[in-house]
Amino acid sequence: MEPPEMINAGELVLKRWEPEWSGELAAAVQESVPELQPFLPFATDDYGLAEARSFTERSVTSWAEGTEFNYAVFTTVGDLIGSMGLMTRPGPGTLEIGYWLRTPWTGRGLMTAAVRVMTRVALTLPGVERVVIRHDPANGASAAVATKAGFVEAGRDGDDVVREFRP
Repeated sequence: MEPPEMINAGELVLKRWEPEWSGELAAAVQESVPELQPFLPFATDDYGLAEARSFTERSVTSWAEGTEFNYAVFTTVGDLIGSMGLMTRPGPGTLEIGYWLRTPWTGRGLMTAAVRVMTRVALTLPGVERVVIRHDPANGASAAVATKAGFVEAGRDGDDVVREFRP
């Protein structure tokens, strides 16, 4: 199973992460730390180029291993505005979508559009029958994206809400 390396999502383009984008990734995380930090452990005040490079290099390795398929989220004019990925951690037949958006780009419906497209792509992959999103119950923005993209609450996994796509 391997998803496409690039996905057109209307106003956005999703591209497989490349290490040369590490500097812009570090800037995006730093710009968004206040919003990301409560929900994403990597989003710390000292997130910098080394952490970004580590993530992009792990993304290359994870893609090759078939365990995670991480994408940089760009506008059609090339602005890096976030990240999203497909993870195999839920087990056979299921992929999990994770995402975050750079603060100045939130509230515009962009991540909802990207999640809808990513969900459609995921469900075309061999053996994939279900797509889920996990989020902290306090993360109202992530919950809103999932709901608007057609995901419904399916239960809990520890402290996280698990939502699954139902067409």
